[in-house]
Amino acid sequence: MIWGMTTATFTLVHVGLSLVGIGTGLVVMFGLLAGKRLDVWTALFLASTVATSMTGFGFPFEHFLPPHYVGVLSLLVLAVALLARYAFHLSGAWRWIYVVSTAIALYLNVFVGVVQAFEKVPALKAMAPTQSEPPFVIAQLVVLALFVALATVATKRFAHAPLRTT
Repeated sequence: MIWGMTTATFTLVHVGLSLVGIGTGLVVMFGLLAGKRLDVWTALFLASTVATSMTGFGFPFEHFLPPHYVGVLSLLVLAVALLARYAFHLSGAWRWIYVVSTAIALYLNVFVGVVQAFEKVPALKAMAPTQSEPPFVIAQLVVLALFVALATVATKRFAHAPLRTT
């Protein structure tokens, strides 16, 4: 039992939160590309992504593993995004800091999603059983390049756009 749930139920909740985080994060990212804040989507993205990272620590473990480091990094980046958005209200440099931290938080969630896909989907696991083979590395490099490009364009567009909430 984890937090009063079976391991299977807890895993389902964690995966559900991850998928909500990725989906809402993509909506937020496209909003940033259009120079829009999308307040409700942003709140849902940040809350679900924080919950995803927090629940990742709920699984039983004996020592700190790479997913835990990703979880800590995600929570740190999310703390910056939350500060930029809600404490500093996107003023001055906090606008681009918000965009970059939001993009990194979403990237980390997608990064873990790719790792999980290569672990759980039989066809992907067959192509990269140890996750050090070229298909896995290429997939992760494509995701990284995509997020660098999205963050760069979103930073330029959102930093100079009037703050619209729609």
